Amino acid sequence: MSGNLKGKVVLVTGASRGIGKGIAVALGEAGALVYITGRSVNSDSSDPISSSLLDTKSDVEKTGGICIAVPVDHSNDEQVKSLFEQINREQNGQLDLLVNNAYGGVRSLISSNGKPFWESDINLWDACNQVGLRSHYVASHFAAKMMTQRKQGLIVTISSWGGLAPIFGVAYGTGKSACDRMAADMAVELKPFNVASVSLWPGIVGTEQFHQLANDNLERNESNLGVAVIADKFNWETPLFVGRVIAALCNDPDLMKRTGKIQIGAELAPHYGVFDEYKQRPVSLRSLRFLLSQALPNLKSRAKFIPDLLVPWWLILLTLLKSPKI
Repeated sequence: MSGNLKGKVVLVTGASRGIGKGIAVALGEAGALVYITGRSVNSDSSDPISSSLLDTKSDVEKTGGICIAVPVDHSNDEQVKSLFEQINREQNGQLDLLVNNAYGGVRSLISSNGKPFWESDINLWDACNQVGLRSHYVASHFAAKMMTQRKQGLIVTISSWGGLAPIFGVAYGTGKSACDRMAADMAVELKPFNVASVSLWPGIVGTEQFHQLANDNLERNESNLGVAVIADKFNWETPLFVGRVIAALCNDPDLMKRTGKIQIGAELAPHYGVFDEYKQRPVSLRSLRFLLSQALPNLKSRAKFIPDLLVPWWLILLTLLKSPKI
């Protein structure tokens, strides 16, 4: 499926690095006019745009896309409101795609790693869910005002498999589950206006931070299964891969059939014919290929010979219910 998004106006929040940057670059690659946000140098909207946000802008433009970088602190509702007023003014009310990606909890999650919620800093909840769940709601509020006027549009909320099972603790998992529910409930109210809302689950994405975690784990020679998933970089998705999936999704003529549902990036990719920049197509985390390769690490070198069959959700949920973590 073609990813041609020429004439489309899109916004990617939290695009300074990581998944957001990859999404912005992929949307620019598809021909869209891309607005990107990120924190300014001193978290003040009057300050110069951060170098990382400018790097994203440059990378989008290298693909032939048009990029407008706007410093925004997504914990500040007035700055978010001003952002949408700017887009509305500059694009005559047009906004075709919002990608809710901004997230402020990474450092807090790292510092609280391994601690139960009652031993973690009480502010971990806000760190995970203020710039995250709440800021996604605020951005969607303003985006929907524009999209419903034109009776077209798509809101993609970047969520996580952490909405299904414990990964990084209570604050993280609860926030991601709520993102999924928010996207579904927004879809109900938006559907009469031909505006779609989906929650997107990437897999294990090789962001700058995950590369550092992998390298650190390899240096420590840690070998438990959870660490191995990160350390050996098996079946990692690239940020650009996630973005290419979203570009294809945005261009889907049957998009409204997907509204209100959780969409798994790696399961959309074969449907749309999407590959990453290395001509690879990672499989879903519920694929038999991935699950067997994790259970039997010796199979990883021959993983391509394992069928890419999706394990039914009922079996996954049954396994989770029997897990001592639940």
